[in-house]
Amino acid sequence: MSGQEITLAVVIAAAVVILLLVWLFMRQRRTQALRDAFGEEYDRTVEARGKRSAAEDDLIERRERVAKLQIRPLTASERDGYANDWNETKALFVDSPVEAVSRADRLLTDVMNARGYPMGDFENRHADLTVDHGEVAKHYFAGHEIAARSSDATTEELRRAINHYEALFADMTSEIADETGASGESEIDAADRREAPTKPAAFSTTTRRPGD
Repeated sequence: MSGQEITLAVVIAAAVVILLLVWLFMRQRRTQALRDAFGEEYDRTVEARGKRSAAEDDLIERRERVAKLQIRPLTASERDGYANDWNETKALFVDSPVEAVSRADRLLTDVMNARGYPMGDFENRHADLTVDHGEVAKHYFAGHEIAARSSDATTEELRRAINHYEALFADMTSEIADETGASGESEIDAADRREAPTKPAAFSTTTRRPGD
């Protein structure tokens, strides 16, 4: 083997090592970024998928999917309507804990749908929530686990389910849409003045809740 061939082999080997080190570094950065973004959900997904690479691909796919959704805050009227429904649900717990938990689960599905989350099964709704609402997504998971076996759950467990659901409900209804146009004038005022069309409000005050 000539000296030139030996030198070439050494250069190729060094390039392979460098590429491997770069790949490992980028993989570690991706892992740390996903851990920081998803918190406890990262470990839960790794356990569920069985392989770290499959779990990370899953988390990245979630983030890309949610980025394409048209997620919006509720209007004030929507928020008030859902708040009344929630108070009625909590009051129902006194006489019928099982029905109250079931109703709370359905109400949260309605709220999420109104905000733009797809009407998929629980697993998909929970997965979407973990992207931007990781802290309360775990409450949704815990509450739903109890709701799924509500007929056999104790009253104390059902109470915990309501508390878990309330944490998510508070988060989902905390942000309210700005219902004024660029000038600060409401759509109703603009319509009353019958002037030239102005920039519409972000969301209509007549938005209806799903099922109405």
